[in-house]
Amino acid sequence: MAETYIPNVGDWFSNLETGDLFEVVAIDEASGSIGIQYLGGELEELDAESWGEMLLEPSAAPEDWAAPFDELDRDDLGYEEGLHPENWSGPFADIDRED
Repeated sequence: MAETYIPNVGDWFSNLETGDLFEVVAIDEASGSIGIQYLGGELEELDAESWGEMLLEPSAAPEDWAAPFDELDRDDLGYEEGLHPENWSGPFADIDRED
């Protein structure tokens, strides 16, 4: 009998039947659904029964975990100019210091 693993968001698994690598990206305890994202970017929602029937093996995150986003261009982010406002002077500029 295959071992059933408790899914946690951020855990990576390999499906031993299909060879697919995926990450657990969401868990809805109210409905019992588990959201997973395959390395290629596809999303799937599983119910607890389907999860329990899968032949899984815990896996380390792949070195290139951002592979699903390779085709994303900087223009796709929706920024017109830069990533910072014009008056941005650094990440610590708004911190009040008591000297």
